[in-house]
Amino acid sequence: MLLAKTLRSSTFRLALIAIGVFGLIVSAIFAYVYWSTLSYVRDRSDRAIVTEQASLDDAYARSGRDGLAALIAQRIADKGFADHIYLLVGPGSEVLAGNLKQWPADVVGQGWQEFRTSLPRLASGTAQVRAVAETLSNGDRLLVGYDISDLDGFMAQIRAAGIAAVVLIIGLAAAASIGVTRRTVGRIESINATSRAIMLSGLDQRIPLHGSHDEWDRVAENLNLMLDRIQTLMGDVKQVSENIAHDLRTPLTRMRGRLEKAYHTPRNGEGDAALIGDTIADLDAVLGMFASITRISEIETRARKGAFRTVNLVEIAGEVVELYDAAAEEVTTRLDLAGDAAVLVTGDRDLLFDAIANLVDNAIKHGRPGGRVTVTCDNDERGAVISITDDGPGIPAEQHDRVFKRFYRLEQSRYTPGNGLGLSLVAAVASLHGARIELRDNAPGLLCRLVFPAAET
Repeated sequence: MLLAKTLRSSTFRLALIAIGVFGLIVSAIFAYVYWSTLSYVRDRSDRAIVTEQASLDDAYARSGRDGLAALIAQRIADKGFADHIYLLVGPGSEVLAGNLKQWPADVVGQGWQEFRTSLPRLASGTAQVRAVAETLSNGDRLLVGYDISDLDGFMAQIRAAGIAAVVLIIGLAAAASIGVTRRTVGRIESINATSRAIMLSGLDQRIPLHGSHDEWDRVAENLNLMLDRIQTLMGDVKQVSENIAHDLRTPLTRMRGRLEKAYHTPRNGEGDAALIGDTIADLDAVLGMFASITRISEIETRARKGAFRTVNLVEIAGEVVELYDAAAEEVTTRLDLAGDAAVLVTGDRDLLFDAIANLVDNAIKHGRPGGRVTVTCDNDERGAVISITDDGPGIPAEQHDRVFKRFYRLEQSRYTPGNGLGLSLVAAVASLHGARIELRDNAPGLLCRLVFPAAET
């Protein structure tokens, strides 16, 4: 099954194309080496033949036929010229000197010749000879050559080695391609199998890792992280759905109860007006909840980055403190602004105002009556920092990450007005601005810090 998929895969087809191109390149290289070697060796033998021909021509010019025949006899007797071929024949083709018995039938005319002939020193078989033929001034014919049988054997070995090397290289490349393609197809099939299992049974399945830490393991790790993220988001959607249903049930039930009571009660102008007012208030709370959800979703989709400008956090925090000063006085809480005179960040002024306002509002609501809330703006090596501290009961450390989820509310805050979306909006604004949220124990109370990247200048 896996082999069939391997042979049908596009990776294998590409590998075959690569093998074909590689084979052509290797064959061309070996062909070049073969012909270069052959040309080089033949050039050397040809130069030796031409040099020897020049020596014989010089002897003939000085001493005539007898001097040439004597020199040929001397060459034949010299073991250093054992591979040389000499033949001098008269006008009637009678042999005058040389180591051939007769003029080769394949040698016609003058110039370079190649032929096969038997030699006295060979017990059996024939030799491949390359020679040059010429006709002397007296009508005699001279053949000077060289036994190139060893050259032919050498070139045959080169051909055999080249062909074997090409076949071996292509075979190894094919085996490697099949192995690599099989491994690739196997990993892809593993991912596909996990994907099918996820579609059938849910998000609990994960792509197996091989522990090789290669690119396929990195892909599997990233896909598993993506699945973890999707599973977390699906859990958040489920939780939000349940929380919305829970938080809507109470105001809708109240509205229905009032309307049903009014339906069965005689009309009373003053009572009806109060009922309508209470119903409108509950509807406003429901609509406010949906408006907050929509606003958070808009921020999370980065739809408002076009409004980013360089702003001063101190000015924004000052406006928030001024806005909530009256609310703090109602619960005898002291609200202060401290820190540097100018703390610049790049961001959306309105969103930053809403985020700081939500943090200050939470600090006042959940802090200690008669306590103190301090808003501090600073510049440090990390960038711009704004901190909101209170001296209330604080938040348990194990719930620091949960409070930023939508509709999440601490047990002690269940009966405090609100819908659990304020800190979700703060988290969305912080993420949009690249800021980091830090929650710390203020001993007593809570310290919430937003750390922004420094503004570009």
